[in-house]
Amino acid sequence: MSAYRQSPFANLTPVVKNLLIINVIFFLAYLLFDHQSPKGPVTQIFGEFYFDSPGFRPWQFISYMFMHGGFEHILFNMFALFSFGPILEYSIGPKKFLNFYFICGIGAGLLQMFVQAIEVHNIVGAFTITAADKQLLSQLRVPEALQVDQAEKLYGIYFAPLVGASGAIFGILVAFGMLYPNMELMMLFIPVPIKAKYLVSCYVLLEIYLGFRQTTGDSVAHFAHIGGALLGFILIKAWKLHRIQ
Repeated sequence: MSAYRQSPFANLTPVVKNLLIINVIFFLAYLLFDHQSPKGPVTQIFGEFYFDSPGFRPWQFISYMFMHGGFEHILFNMFALFSFGPILEYSIGPKKFLNFYFICGIGAGLLQMFVQAIEVHNIVGAFTITAADKQLLSQLRVPEALQVDQAEKLYGIYFAPLVGASGAIFGILVAFGMLYPNMELMMLFIPVPIKAKYLVSCYVLLEIYLGFRQTTGDSVAHFAHIGGALLGFILIKAWKLHRIQ
């Protein structure tokens, strides 16, 4: 005789459930078409490119949120959505939660692009580069007026798209920390519970530090994370949502 065990997905709220499904569908498309090439068609169409890049399309401000570059990437983001999303959706309602998710995600993409624009301007003195320089960079060649490290930075900005739901997830984490600051959370490798307000604050501060540190070889879009967190904070304040626990 076996005891009845409730499915861990039984209490999923509708918006979170649909977001999980859409993310999985996009990831399956990525595995099918792009897994052997970082320049596969799905990533090129739906990842977010810098506005002056040949690959930029307006819909990418939304579609990039459903793209992920590997199992660890989507696993972390979807686990966070699965863990914190339903509580937040119950608290503020499905419609507001959906708006919150997309505003944080779009804001994350915009802040990342704003930082990229500053980086481009610091290198070439303008927010755009010539078509000839784009052509050279796409061929992994260094334009005459640039140094190698500058060309590498421009190549990353123009031809490496932003992907992932992390910006929207950071918005959710900040909202959770603001609405449930004293809820204790257990983390892997940490044997004691930590209050949400401390955990989220440390995580955001770490992203700010890593974003400004600019470590060579770091491919994580830290400013997208910061943008999502900032929009999450602003929305909770603007909507006058108060602490629940």
